[in-house]
Amino acid sequence: MKTHLVTAMAAIIAISPVAADAACTPLKPVSAAKAVPVIHYKSAKIDGVKVFYREAGPKDAPVILLLHGFPTSSHMYRNLIPLLADRYRVIAPDYPGYGQSDAPDHEKFAYTFANLTVVVDKLTEQVGATRYSMYVMDYGAPIGYRLALKHPERVDSLIVQNGNAYTEGLAAFWDPIKAYWAERTPERREALAGLLTLETTKFQYTDGMGDIARISPDNWVHDQALLDRPGNKDIQLDLLGDYGSNVPLYPQFQAFFRERKPPTLIVWGKNDVIFPEAGAHPYLRDLPDAEMHILDSGHFALEDRLDVMAPLIRDFLDRKICK
Repeated sequence: MKTHLVTAMAAIIAISPVAADAACTPLKPVSAAKAVPVIHYKSAKIDGVKVFYREAGPKDAPVILLLHGFPTSSHMYRNLIPLLADRYRVIAPDYPGYGQSDAPDHEKFAYTFANLTVVVDKLTEQVGATRYSMYVMDYGAPIGYRLALKHPERVDSLIVQNGNAYTEGLAAFWDPIKAYWAERTPERREALAGLLTLETTKFQYTDGMGDIARISPDNWVHDQALLDRPGNKDIQLDLLGDYGSNVPLYPQFQAFFRERKPPTLIVWGKNDVIFPEAGAHPYLRDLPDAEMHILDSGHFALEDRLDVMAPLIRDFLDRKICK
């Protein structure tokens, strides 16, 4: 493992535009295209809905599909994308209702995990991504795993970061949400509105982090501005209510793991109260060869552990995908 980590760190340093020795010896000129992969900001029409996505990397390279969590967007991958895109084609969409994608009224568009999966599936087909590795996190996990059930042959590998597929991962944080699943009353729906406040959004980025000074305040300012858009409250409450539809699919997700045995890397922030560490270890029941790294971080681990996670991810992909 140490050898792999050192190799991956060297790879990351090699593509960094600031690599130099301690004496700051002048470097030979390097083209900007080679030093920093270019990210393109695009959109596609899926059933009349504009779906925004970030894309970088060679068109003919293996695809890495980055599926974001709540309450963010592809913005959460902004720092990881350049560290992968020299060798991989990276695609990071915003689901409808998030980021720069359209947010149609919840009475005209079904904000369900089944429907978001349809949107992501159609996007991958529209951009010609017929095979892919998936980085799944938070909401991205059930979307990614539903996608895997539809097209198991398309999944090259999995990178799992605080994304649940086991009942052990639904701890006390979920109790009021489970109450809404059990009884869809206006009172129980409104009780979840506190999850959409600035206080909660900031909490998701800062709680349990090993070094809060690494966390840019831009994260919660950006996410909250989008959460506060007119009509977005109902979108988010619809999805919180529909998250319960994923739980009956857990046995199917787990069967996919056992039967297809995709190469899997698990990088999990152990201090996350939303998807706690207890949800990470059950993966090994179905994926005993998975590589697991439990990190001293919280929910959005990429924000303070990118320096650890990026080499692990790069090393994993280079060994398992670009052999």
